[in-house]
Amino acid sequence: MNILALEPYYGGSHRAFLDGWIKRSRHNWTLRTYAPNKWKWRMRHSAVTLSKQVRLAMEDGESWDAIFCSDMLNLAEFLGLCPQVANLPTVVYFHENQLTYPVEYAREWDYHFPITNMTTALAASQSWFNSSYNRDSFLTELKTFLKRMPDNQPLDVIDTIRENSTIVHPCIENLDPHHSSSTIHKGRTPHVLWAARWEQDKNPQAFFDAINALADKRIDFKLSVIGGGNSRQTLPMFDANKKHLQDRIVHWGYMESRDEYLSVLQECDIAVSTAIHEFFGIGMAEAVASGAYPLVPDTLAYPELLNKNENPDFFYDNTTQHLITRLEELCVATSEGTLWNNNPNRGIKTVERFSWENNVTSMDDALEQTAGYSPPS
Repeated sequence: MNILALEPYYGGSHRAFLDGWIKRSRHNWTLRTYAPNKWKWRMRHSAVTLSKQVRLAMEDGESWDAIFCSDMLNLAEFLGLCPQVANLPTVVYFHENQLTYPVEYAREWDYHFPITNMTTALAASQSWFNSSYNRDSFLTELKTFLKRMPDNQPLDVIDTIRENSTIVHPCIENLDPHHSSSTIHKGRTPHVLWAARWEQDKNPQAFFDAINALADKRIDFKLSVIGGGNSRQTLPMFDANKKHLQDRIVHWGYMESRDEYLSVLQECDIAVSTAIHEFFGIGMAEAVASGAYPLVPDTLAYPELLNKNENPDFFYDNTTQHLITRLEELCVATSEGTLWNNNPNRGIKTVERFSWENNVTSMDDALEQTAGYSPPS
């Protein structure tokens, strides 16, 4: 098929998802994208500006069999402004939703964005969510949100969206793990990793509280804090903790290249998340695929990501005290050579179901099925 992909926020996980799929897909893709800047403006203007681009492309003879977009596009507006493609099958991929972001101040919340998510899902032939947690939290909060309307509450749309949605997890590269049974040995200094956006929804304060508690106990460990974000929004706690923990730091801040980023993952023994907002956790999946032992809160998408029923030891109970306890235990186990209890590939096997090689054919098939496309004989 010929697919038109519309991505108003072509960066981070959005870009990695599209690039990874397109590289392996049997379909032909046309990309129309914008750089990952000012996401609120992207959600508001992209239907207008992308519709113009698409109309001009069609005047030049381009055509497609289906449209694939992310939740950053107001799909209903786009189709209304570009009736030339209004009859094409459409799939929207929800990397996130705008109903469950934990804003620091309630007045920061803009009703426009959840409404955009809702109308986009209603306009699409099918909605793909990156996790069951993302879909279920969105629909649960959508019901609460719609009940706040003074009248004409369209509660029936919740079932409509649910019936027209499916779960398609994002994928990761087949990484070459640094750790193996031969490298997990007694006497190793534990290397702890925190890799996330440096923003409040990733709860860095809980991580620094825990890591400083270990330092106060004179637990031996090395530390890498990577990810970063907009320098204008960097929280003061990062500078303060960099100074306080400088003797233990191996890597700090944003990694300029993906190869550099992956090399850091492959150096680390324990990967920690303290997030209070996470719809999938691609960074954690990549860290585990690189050989790191995950320690994550028992909430959000993590039980789905890391198969909690099979791996209860990957989780802590969402309190900082339990995080400290588990982190200390894992540091001791690393130094004693017993971190994985003679099963160093357990984490890798847990996340290998997310590899592109295991999923790209089924994703191509699903797109064809949604579009009702039959390949020429």
